Amino acid sequence: MHETVEAATAVSGWTPIAEEAERATRMLHPKHDLPKPVKRRVLTVANQKGGVGKTTSAVNLAAALAMHGLKVLVIDLDPQGNASTALGVDHRSGVPSIYEVLLGEVSLTDAAAVSDQSPNLYCVPATIDLAGAEIELVGMEGRESRLKAALPTGAFDELNPDYVFIDCPPSLGLLTVNAMVAAEEVLIPIQCEYYALEGLSQLLRNIELVQNHLNPNLHVSTILLTMYDGRTKLADQVTSEVRKHFGATVLRTVIPRSVKVSEAPGFGQTVLAYDPGSRGSMSYLDAAREMAERGFGEE
Repeated sequence: MHETVEAATAVSGWTPIAEEAERATRMLHPKHDLPKPVKRRVLTVANQKGGVGKTTSAVNLAAALAMHGLKVLVIDLDPQGNASTALGVDHRSGVPSIYEVLLGEVSLTDAAAVSDQSPNLYCVPATIDLAGAEIELVGMEGRESRLKAALPTGAFDELNPDYVFIDCPPSLGLLTVNAMVAAEEVLIPIQCEYYALEGLSQLLRNIELVQNHLNPNLHVSTILLTMYDGRTKLADQVTSEVRKHFGATVLRTVIPRSVKVSEAPGFGQTVLAYDPGSRGSMSYLDAAREMAERGFGEE
């Protein structure tokens, strides 16, 4: 049997490495661009529970869209600066960042830097200065709307992104509220694990409060299931439960638990740049394609 497989491989030229190389080529040199949305989509990526793949999903979806012809801006609103790291953007203290944008000291355009992973991908970095921003914002006028004030239509004119992803800290504090006031859509990553739905009701209550008092246009447009392990019954149970509760809001694509996805940030890269032929890369590309197709033609 082993000899038969080897003989077939020799004839066809197929090997697992060849297949991965072919996938990587398709990823890095796509034949078709993804469709542009009818209007710019601004999405807040939020989940107060840490370790659910929030930042990972924000940067990899952004990279997938950018590599396939769309212009994307990532606003890193998490003081840890992980999105900035993954996109290869300098976020040392003193660099123009989202902190200065919130204080009105620099414009969004001046703070945005091009990612080294795609000329279509921009990031407004978060520096350590942002760590004290919530305390500073408390005493400011219009504290919940500082980010929205910094993102008028004119602020986007020069960059002209098709998509804006705002990566929030793992909390429901003032920075996350600012992100929700500035966006129309919320993207919630949910991990396929035991405590997946824990805390989700609180997040949904906060979204409802923002809708009622600060931003009536806000809605949960997208739920992405992450860290899926097909070897466990639990992953299927969580997936089924989330789909039952949220219906068509949940993307069909599920992001698998992947070593490559976990390793990529350590090299200052998205998984699409780190290992474009991996299952994680292909999954994020599929999720991005699904998002783009949903946004295409929406009014």
